[in-house]
Amino acid sequence: FGFAGRIRPASSLDELAKLIDWSPVAGLLDPIYSATKGEPAWPPLAMFKALLLSVWYDLSDVKLAEALDDRASFRRFCGFSGNEATPERTAFVRYRRLLVARGLDGSLFDAVTTQLKAKAIKVKAGTLVDATIIASASDDDADGRWVKHKGKAAVHGFKAHVGADATTALVEKLSITPANVK
Repeated sequence: FGFAGRIRPASSLDELAKLIDWSPVAGLLDPIYSATKGEPAWPPLAMFKALLLSVWYDLSDVKLAEALDDRASFRRFCGFSGNEATPERTAFVRYRRLLVARGLDGSLFDAVTTQLKAKAIKVKAGTLVDATIIASASDDDADGRWVKHKGKAAVHGFKAHVGADATTALVEKLSITPANVK
């Protein structure tokens, strides 16, 4: 009613999206079709942008799906309209698996990082490395592995190894492995 014509202030994600030329990233993603078995196909660039958000905001696939469903700035960044459905958590598992299988995970993040460094960020010396466990959608996922940390429940899934600049927190490197890889 009263919301339709409202002008919203730009968020930091809106500004960040303008800094990136998405065409080289889209070019790398052209061969990707992210759906299987007749499920709705999510646009590959939108899925990659969602994975960027998951890294930047340290979100699990479940939390990413919830945030995309709930946060207008996340929807706009990925290119989803306010009234369309967004991917559910297992779509991210399948998409991430496609990127890794095609060896695109590192090159895609490098393409974005290079642009951000060139346009907006002065990278200082120092890199922080972190590994985040990403639970599988199913224990039957043959690519995932079990990992157990002291005092925590065992988790079946993957590990995202993230290298970020110590000063800017800009992600510089990312690789996905089975959860049991150190």
